[in-house]
Amino acid sequence: MNPKITIAAVAGLGLLLAALILRSGDHAADGHDHADEPGQGHDTAPRAASAPASGGAATVAAPRTRFSDEQLRHNGILLAAAAPARIAGGLQLQGEVQLNQDRTVSVTPRLAGRVDAVHANAGDRVQRGQVLAVISSPALAEQRADLLAARQRLALARSTHDREKRLWEDKISAEQDYLAARHALREAEIAAEAAQQKLAALGATPSDTAQHLTQLTLRAPLTGVVVAKQITAGAVLKEDDAVFQVADLASVWVELAVPTHDLPQVREGMTARVRASGLDTVGEARLQYVGAVIGAQSRQATARLVLANPRGVWRPGMPVTVALQADAADVAVAVPADALQELDGTRVVFVRQGQTFEARRVQTGRTDGRLVEITQGLAPGERYAARNSFIVKADLGKAEAEHAH
Repeated sequence: MNPKITIAAVAGLGLLLAALILRSGDHAADGHDHADEPGQGHDTAPRAASAPASGGAATVAAPRTRFSDEQLRHNGILLAAAAPARIAGGLQLQGEVQLNQDRTVSVTPRLAGRVDAVHANAGDRVQRGQVLAVISSPALAEQRADLLAARQRLALARSTHDREKRLWEDKISAEQDYLAARHALREAEIAAEAAQQKLAALGATPSDTAQHLTQLTLRAPLTGVVVAKQITAGAVLKEDDAVFQVADLASVWVELAVPTHDLPQVREGMTARVRASGLDTVGEARLQYVGAVIGAQSRQATARLVLANPRGVWRPGMPVTVALQADAADVAVAVPADALQELDGTRVVFVRQGQTFEARRVQTGRTDGRLVEITQGLAPGERYAARNSFIVKADLGKAEAEHAH
């Protein structure tokens, strides 16, 4: 055998084996890469969702909690479909009887002085003009003295005027003297009237005797009851001290605190029935005022009734329950009052989606105490927790607490 041919054959076989080895290595490497691709190996768990693009707005999901059908039965949670209803007109609110401020007057002396006598006590019934107390005031003596002097000047001016008029008519004196006397009379009349009005503004009357010049009499400004007294004999008063408060209790106010969500149902002119615990009497009244401002702390508005009180049974400070009456109305969506819960300061209804409850924020309208109108947030046909919804709320709070830990 030719040695050259043998060497060439061995070299060719070596090259063929090398090529096969390299090809086998490429296949092995390619197989390893494909094993790491999704869906190709045993790792089929879903990947986390990618983060939102920069600047995208994140959507805050409503709070949710899961309840199986068995859990619903076990906890007595009743589901119902949102539907139209007829709501009887009416709203029940808590209130308090207060003084009718339009028929309540504070009595002040209007002049500084010393108390000589007190003739009325708290709780006394008084008539308009009745004497309540007597005060001595040096300032009043000056006012009365001014009036007496003005009256003396007026009498003199009137006498001079009458004389000059007769003389002028008899052509004895000049017309100029008569005109001067008439002018002096007018000035004296004005001065006397001004002094009289000053006394009237102080609630005082003229006095013709020197010993009564300082005496100021405080009288009841209206017929009613003395509900407050801040005066004793011998005390020294300032001109603006409120010494008595007299109120006509033939009518009283009933102040109501109206929550914001009930305001759409409250309007002036509504009839109302007023009751007090332990009191058999039921009062009838009309709503006369609804406040336009919401309290910063209470988040409530003030409404007011004027209630007749001929027998005096409604006493200021008495807590009462007021039932406002209104016409019945058909509403598009209504739920039982027990279906509503409060979550983070807002009213919610727990809407059923599959086996999950979603805390849906809703806006409410009128109510009759049994049903509540839903004006926004719940569509007809949606199923919700109509009974024992507080259990869903409790479970939601428990889940959030565990998540926080």
